[in-house]
Amino acid sequence: MGVIIKRNVILRSIVTDKLKEQLHNELQQAIDEIDQRVRQIDFRTQPYITELQRSNIQQAMAVRQQIEQEKERQRAAREALLERVKQVEELELGDEVIRGTLESEIEVNEGDNIAEVMGGQEIVTKDDVVIEIRQRSIVDEEELPAIITTTSEAAEGGELILPGG
Repeated sequence: MGVIIKRNVILRSIVTDKLKEQLHNELQQAIDEIDQRVRQIDFRTQPYITELQRSNIQQAMAVRQQIEQEKERQRAAREALLERVKQVEELELGDEVIRGTLESEIEVNEGDNIAEVMGGQEIVTKDDVVIEIRQRSIVDEEELPAIITTTSEAAEGGELILPGG
């Protein structure tokens, strides 16, 4: 009798012109969303701050400071995305990049090698077509390269991992 456990499956993609274009478009869309958020912050808060300055200048200054902090956070996220655009442009055709992780379930039985079971699998795609499924070991995880996020939710997920980074 075995036990069902969850493990991570690495999703890799082979770099093609199509993938580079897709990643560039995703990053540009995320940059555009950040620009839109900053414009919305300005548009929505300016009348409020103007009104607040008439009644309580100290509170208006505190609110303005909070707004500037949020705008700076958005600008920093935008700069990080621009850096990721440069990294995508430098990708070599044929390289493999990690696009993210998925979860799968596997049955573990007495006598199984836990390192092999937990090592999991990798799914390799080329232009969104699965071309290989690989078994990997826990040791392989130490060799994982740097992460590059591809969505406006940079802090929340959507990542691409570059080789040798």
